[in-house]
Amino acid sequence: MANTLRDNRKGRLFIISAPSGAGKTSLVKALLEANPNLLVSISYTTRPMRPGERDGVDYHFVDNKTFENLIKAGDFLEYARVFDHYYGTSRSHVRGQLSKGLDVILEIDWQGAQLVRRAMEENVSIFILPPSRIALEHRLRSRKQDSNKVIARRLQEAVTEISHYDEFDYVVVNDDFSTTLDELQAIIKSPHRDKKPLSDNVIRVLATLLES
Repeated sequence: MANTLRDNRKGRLFIISAPSGAGKTSLVKALLEANPNLLVSISYTTRPMRPGERDGVDYHFVDNKTFENLIKAGDFLEYARVFDHYYGTSRSHVRGQLSKGLDVILEIDWQGAQLVRRAMEENVSIFILPPSRIALEHRLRSRKQDSNKVIARRLQEAVTEISHYDEFDYVVVNDDFSTTLDELQAIIKSPHRDKKPLSDNVIRVLATLLES
């Protein structure tokens, strides 16, 4: 019976964006563990594999030539060049999973989110904020994966990314992991797609993150 119901149900597409270091990846991992009908679309990228990552699990790691050939073939729902590396989402994979009744999460930046929203109108978009600039820098440094130069660049780019928060249906602050996960769970499980008004806390955090 469960399989029959799933076969008759079209999956939902969730777009989740955040500046690097906001905790998006850990939150998405927790969502996947708690929701068996939810999966994340595995993106293609040309960036080097980080310690602990696996090809075909975290990303499809390819070289520039392979990625550019996929662009020419029209195989991407969206793609972008971020921090000198390409990232892209497979069009056929996403549509195929949705047609099976599975819910799909896209972990993409604001530019990719704009392209996906144009290509697939039925989606729910969520933007995740860090609680402060200090917290964002601490999280980036605690990963011990980037040089000081790269971290400084990511912090600078974060302001541009955050300025696009109003393009998303929901904006949440990842201050406490458990609380944020509960908030995301409520969004995922809600049958409605209503743009949620910003809470006082979100407004306050945005003011500090975007101040010059």
